[in-house]
Amino acid sequence: MSKKENILKAATLLFATNGFKDTSMTEVAHMTGTASGTIFYHFTSKEELFLSVLSSVKDGILEEFSQYFRDKEFANGLEMLEESVSFYLYLASSKTEWFLLLHRYYPYKLAKENPACRRFLEDIYNCFVDIFEKALAQGQADASIVKLSPRKTAMLILSTVDGIVRFKNCNLYDAGALYNELIATIRRMAANQN
Repeated sequence: MSKKENILKAATLLFATNGFKDTSMTEVAHMTGTASGTIFYHFTSKEELFLSVLSSVKDGILEEFSQYFRDKEFANGLEMLEESVSFYLYLASSKTEWFLLLHRYYPYKLAKENPACRRFLEDIYNCFVDIFEKALAQGQADASIVKLSPRKTAMLILSTVDGIVRFKNCNLYDAGALYNELIATIRRMAANQN
């Protein structure tokens, strides 16, 4: 792993657990075992480092889903939807720091004034919505899913699934305990009963 990749990995964890305000460049340097000057050689400011972390998270999410779907075949759109939700939950538990970072307030505050930050956040959430929407559209085409607005329904599903992940990340509720009910709810909402 290069120094820059090591810095991004450490910064992701620190920003996710401490937040932007409570993460210092000195902490990043200490965690990576590099000099502060090395951090500033790669990133001119803490905000630039944060944006690089967000870009890295976006690329990681896109790559994880791309790899997941690369060799996957589904019997129908409903199965694709259920499997996509399952993979989202798996990814949220295996890459906790990514989702902790996305659940912090700072990225959205920065997105109000920084177009790059807004674009990264939109790309991340559009990735999720697009995947669910594709499954819904495929299910409507193969008659495994009822006719409903794929985009709006995908956004509702994302909101529900992401809310469960947020509960888990805030240590409020065990997301695994809701898995069967979540899949059953999605099935009741979307499955063609005919």
